[in-house]
Amino acid sequence: MNLPEAFERKMKNLLGDEYEDYLKCFDEPRHFGLRVNTSKISVENFQKISPWPLKKVPWIHNGFYYDGEKYQPAKHPYYFAGLYYLQEPSAMTPADRLPIEPGDKVLDVCAAPGGKATELGARLNGTGLLAANDLSNSRAKGLLKNIELMGIGNVLVLSEEPGKLIPYFTEYFDKILIDAPCSGEGMFRKDRKMIRAWEEHGPEYFSKIQRSIITQAAQMLKPGGMILYSTCTFSPEENEQTIEYLLTEYPEFDVCEIEGYDGFSPGMPEMTASSDERLKRTVRIFPQRMKGEGHFLALLKKGSSGTTDGIQHKKSGAATAKRGRKKLPEELEEFLSDIRREFNPEQIDIRAEKVYYMPEGLPPLNGVRFLRTGLLMGELKKKRFEPSQAFAMNLKKEEYPRILDLAVSDERVVKYLKGETLDVEDLVSEKDKGWYLVCTDGYPLGFGKLSNQVLKNKYLPGWRWQSV
Repeated sequence: MNLPEAFERKMKNLLGDEYEDYLKCFDEPRHFGLRVNTSKISVENFQKISPWPLKKVPWIHNGFYYDGEKYQPAKHPYYFAGLYYLQEPSAMTPADRLPIEPGDKVLDVCAAPGGKATELGARLNGTGLLAANDLSNSRAKGLLKNIELMGIGNVLVLSEEPGKLIPYFTEYFDKILIDAPCSGEGMFRKDRKMIRAWEEHGPEYFSKIQRSIITQAAQMLKPGGMILYSTCTFSPEENEQTIEYLLTEYPEFDVCEIEGYDGFSPGMPEMTASSDERLKRTVRIFPQRMKGEGHFLALLKKGSSGTTDGIQHKKSGAATAKRGRKKLPEELEEFLSDIRREFNPEQIDIRAEKVYYMPEGLPPLNGVRFLRTGLLMGELKKKRFEPSQAFAMNLKKEEYPRILDLAVSDERVVKYLKGETLDVEDLVSEKDKGWYLVCTDGYPLGFGKLSNQVLKNKYLPGWRWQSV
């Protein structure tokens, strides 16, 4: 393995006697990870139905290893049902270690492609707000797809430079996750192309960006709130020194202990100018000590301003207002009346015939570039309502009255995911018609329109199963 000389010198300085063990990691196979989406299925139930052998990621409650050389979980109907997200095991750690509570308003600052945001959304479980931001508009589109695939509806998907968000969200969020852009040293084993990128833009380049992002995020955090800062690099400039910078600029912050694991290594305050002992509470993940790639985590708390914990929660608004104060289109009312879930009409927003179910308490967003506000429920078309793919993924089987539930082994499941029309005469009668929620083993995949025992496919074209 040919590593840049400057990188080798730095790693020898960081690791000392462990450096040779670190080099040996490059001859070992990479680790493939799968994280269960607990907003759709419990860890125990997924283990019962998993099509492949799984081995627990010991420090992540819903994380598993699988054999990525032998199996392709991204080409299975359960993936299209949003039952899991494919994620490198160490990368599961930041979202797992940020203590999310029901009703929290949470910001993921650099959220694409969505591995951490989707876990934060699953843990909110429909309460509060998940604001997921990525500066790259193209990456934010992929982020939106993953959020909708996982069934998350209490969402705001943004594509902005973080500093532009401050006037809209000053001291607004309870929790913030920053998986900062970095030099990627911890990914050298997984992706050799990262080495060339490191030679073009190393730690000095990224540390300036990270300092800007973390101080911008600090201004959007409520007193008493928490930030989880992470990188996938070993560089002290990007890790401990970035946290040191925040503590200097915003002394109201403190470093919190992170729930431990045997393989975690403490942070290295000796690599900073201040040698602040609090930096030992940060966590380093080295691949020679754990079955995962390199990572760094720091959990930070903003000083309270007199309240018990500085955080005030609002209940999710689904049942906080009585139905009927706001008149909805008749076709929308008719569709929603069949669903076994209460929707607050005051949170339903109709823009250009598209219908959204909005999270409570959003500030005005004029001038902000966003891809989605709330759950896209569907679209009003010539006196009819067409439900969306996102709405299908947000529903549970028991919430919708008209279901076509296909066993995962049924060949019609893949046909549906490919966008084909389905013959379902064995499942319905001649008089059955209307919108049906297609499920596999009880987990929604999308909608279809039934007529004469034939299902017209309404699966979103951009999501369709692609043949190899």
